[in-house]
Amino acid sequence: MTVHVIYGSDSGRTRAAAGKIAAKLDAKIINISDATAADFEGCDLLVLGSPTYGEGDLQADWESGVDVLGEADLSGKRVALFGLGDQSTYPDSFADAMGTLYDAVVAKGAEVVGFTDTKGYEFEGSTAVRDGQFVGLVLDQDNQAGKSEKRIAAWTSQIL
Repeated sequence: MTVHVIYGSDSGRTRAAAGKIAAKLDAKIINISDATAADFEGCDLLVLGSPTYGEGDLQADWESGVDVLGEADLSGKRVALFGLGDQSTYPDSFADAMGTLYDAVVAKGAEVVGFTDTKGYEFEGSTAVRDGQFVGLVLDQDNQAGKSEKRIAAWTSQIL
């Protein structure tokens, strides 16, 4: 199975998480600023990741990356999402960037896999929650960094 992990990162935390996820999935890792439509299409499983900034914004490179994603044919493609957020500082928009990516890939016909439980997090609101679950893996490196390795291991097993 061919897997591509495409991520955006400013501080390096999302890049580090993408690296750990890619290692578990034996995946090619691609920075969104270098991604092409072919990178979104040329795999069996597509994994997309972004931190959430401010009041729910995508990482800056994803702003133009969403346009590249829009050029790709994702009809029937299996897509898994991961996002980084800070539930203490931004409890009303926790991991919202992952919700934005979810909406973008669903609009392109993708099948999203890898929903996870919201238990174990303390937040008020998130566009990344649908039907009571996160639309992917949420990591809070500010408040729960010690739980990330276990969450990554469980999630990568689930999406395979």
